Amino acid sequence: MNKPTNNICKTVKSLDQRKYRRKENMFKAEGSKCVLDTIGHFKLRFLFATEEWIETHDEVTGRLQSDTIFDSKRSDIMRMSSLTTPSDVIAVYDIPDYDTTGLNADGRLILALDTIQDPGNLGTIIRVADWFGIRDIICSQETADCFAPKVIQATMGSISRVRVHYGNLPEIITKLNPCAVYGTFLDGKPIGDCKLSDSGIIIIGNEGNGISREVSLTVTEKLFIPSYPFGQETGESLNAAIATAITLAKFRGI
Repeated sequence: MNKPTNNICKTVKSLDQRKYRRKENMFKAEGSKCVLDTIGHFKLRFLFATEEWIETHDEVTGRLQSDTIFDSKRSDIMRMSSLTTPSDVIAVYDIPDYDTTGLNADGRLILALDTIQDPGNLGTIIRVADWFGIRDIICSQETADCFAPKVIQATMGSISRVRVHYGNLPEIITKLNPCAVYGTFLDGKPIGDCKLSDSGIIIIGNEGNGISREVSLTVTEKLFIPSYPFGQETGESLNAAIATAITLAKFRGI
């Protein structure tokens, strides 16, 4: 069986950084749950696992091409891992190429993220989107990389079911029109008082600055998530992932 070489270990470790993920066109998933949730959904380059993990999961490894499986010592996995406590398995996949051509909001909701910079927030947002049946997310170029290890871990496998696109957000939204474009703002209309559609684009803004001016020009309806009880002093704002969960729950009639 294949053994990981020193060069392969260095390459996999380099995938912690965005520039090397883009250079190699690869990303990694770590831990049994994460690997089992993602394998089969992306093109597999390498599977690094201990002999025990390979034997225990032969129903998975038995379906893989033998040249993709690497019998790895824990010391090798530790060298390649981005986790504080490495697991017994790392999968390395090709980064998928999701084209926005043909993407539309007819009869469905699309989530748009304007400069969400925290990897944990992005991963949780992808997980929330998956829960509420959102299959496409469009992101500004300044949004965190959805294939960063911290994001992959935070999605808890949802990255397998949600396509994440990057580009010029105002341009993409404009091309997707005509459709309703909702945005969350402090001066918006209370979301509970709004008639919400089952199709359109929902924009979530940056953790500190909200939705940028350029992106806000595409919005057709401003929404606001009020605190409770109204008028009482509370925290300054909601976490972006929590705001996303509340907003999508309202759109789904929950």
